[in-house]
Amino acid sequence: MAAVVRVRVDLAYDGTDFAGWARQPGLRTVQGVVEDGLALVLRSAHRGDPPPRVTVAGRTDAGVHARGQVIHVDVPEAAWRLVPGRSDRTPAASLLTRLAGVLPDDVVARRVAVAPAGFDARFSAVARRYVYRVCDDPARRDPLRRHDVLWSRRPLDEAAMHEGAQRVLGLHDFAAYCKPREGATTIRTLDELTWERPADGPDAGLVVATVRADAFCHSMVRALVGASLAVGEGRRPVDWPAELLVGGRRDPGSAVVAAHGLTLEEVVYPPDAELAARQERTRAPRVAAEVDPHPLRG
Repeated sequence: MAAVVRVRVDLAYDGTDFAGWARQPGLRTVQGVVEDGLALVLRSAHRGDPPPRVTVAGRTDAGVHARGQVIHVDVPEAAWRLVPGRSDRTPAASLLTRLAGVLPDDVVARRVAVAPAGFDARFSAVARRYVYRVCDDPARRDPLRRHDVLWSRRPLDEAAMHEGAQRVLGLHDFAAYCKPREGATTIRTLDELTWERPADGPDAGLVVATVRADAFCHSMVRALVGASLAVGEGRRPVDWPAELLVGGRRDPGSAVVAAHGLTLEEVVYPPDAELAARQERTRAPRVAAEVDPHPLRG
């Protein structure tokens, strides 16, 4: 087998005009755009190399944005050495510059580096952090942010939302908040779910959720936000998000909110020496016996 170089690329993108992350025939996706850009820069077809295939830290749905997405791609060593051409720059620096010339305006490669030993963009991660932004004040509704902030016609009680959110933290089976996929576990560790209304900064006056977990199952963040909004609008009691969790199944009253308010802000990795071990732990199957006891049970 030919030698390859594993390359880490940090990405940001506006998800508005994408049909999600994953490549799909006939649809514009982030993965498709990035892989096509890499193939062009690496001259894969010209060299007779297989087209680049990337591994992503976390797949995002249609309309979801990212500031801190991470991918890795294995590049043939010979192609990697040729990326700078006649310049004296490193292959990593050259790839970053050349990607800027071929990617569309709604996708940006922010950093390129040779990945350390044991790195896997998906399985080495210890946490993903998302932010969901909502505006409930007509005076603060900004048409320039209509693609990344959800508009709520009802005023929200962010304190009640925050209180309810604390009751679903921990290692649990989040089946009630996940779109089921055959053979996929819904057991996750939710480390953080906070709601606040910042007094200053770019999100001043908005109602903002920060959600952090070791990983997320399909639609989990947007379902958690939907349950919180029902509390914030006064339609459900503070215990309702926890009641859904314990019930273990989707409730018709719990909406999965619109994608455009959601942004992947950060993917967290352990120190380089722990990357391989983290991969092994992440790949190990999870079982129900591991989950934390919940105060509402029984």
